[in-house]
Amino acid sequence: MDILNVDPIRLFGDYMKVNGVPKLEFEPGLPYSGKKLGVVNGSSWISLWSTWFGRKFLPGAKIINSGNEAVQLNFMHAHRLDLPCPPQINIDLFCRHARDLFELAEVDAVLISCSTMNRAHRQVRDQMAPLGVPVVQIDEAMMEEAVLSEGRVLVVATHGPTVSSTQSLLRETADRMGRKVRFTGATVEEAFHQLGRGEIEAHNRTLGETIRRARSREQVDIVVLAQLSMSVFSFSHPDPMADFGVRVLNSGETGFRRAAELLQGNPAGRCRS
Repeated sequence: MDILNVDPIRLFGDYMKVNGVPKLEFEPGLPYSGKKLGVVNGSSWISLWSTWFGRKFLPGAKIINSGNEAVQLNFMHAHRLDLPCPPQINIDLFCRHARDLFELAEVDAVLISCSTMNRAHRQVRDQMAPLGVPVVQIDEAMMEEAVLSEGRVLVVATHGPTVSSTQSLLRETADRMGRKVRFTGATVEEAFHQLGRGEIEAHNRTLGETIRRARSREQVDIVVLAQLSMSVFSFSHPDPMADFGVRVLNSGETGFRRAAELLQGNPAGRCRS
């Protein structure tokens, strides 16, 4: 990428409008003022998504991110070599990140934003339970909604390492809810590359074409977008039922709504243990 093709003043200005700078004070008068959500990301670049959707669905809350590229590079490497994915070292690191978010910032809840790393959820939850800090896996609410639809689910992914983890979570969710689930999958690596080049509209067109092709070949009753990064699809298609004739779920909306529901019942101003 040639950074000289980017307007740096606009880029930095827009970025800071979303992120701001850290402040100890909360914005008064907003629904989640006084709440802190810690987000464990699989890479640092996705923190923009976490902050955007976090501020949209938890106005007034502090969204406190952790995570770096080493996590993503390591599970990408493991996936390429057909090794266990995610590696255990990544799961252990997520546990440490979650603990650090509590000890450093006294977060009221933790959200795991990485779909590939959903395998870490149980260990992170078990570690945080003695501290009274609930843990949300970002795909849980989306998977529950898909299972409850009782229709045939199309799971669309753009990143190979995510596919197995997402499909496993869908099956586990169905088992936990005592239901059966029928699903098919589509992996569209080109959309991931388009996203990496900043071609958001092209990324969204590619996903839309994938959904239309799938629906032309087989029954699809509901669509699940497997990664938080794919939630930008909602910017182009805020009413997917009107555009595609089918509901399209993304974890940016369903996952942060679940975190908001959780924080509504979780007291703010937690003291350090």
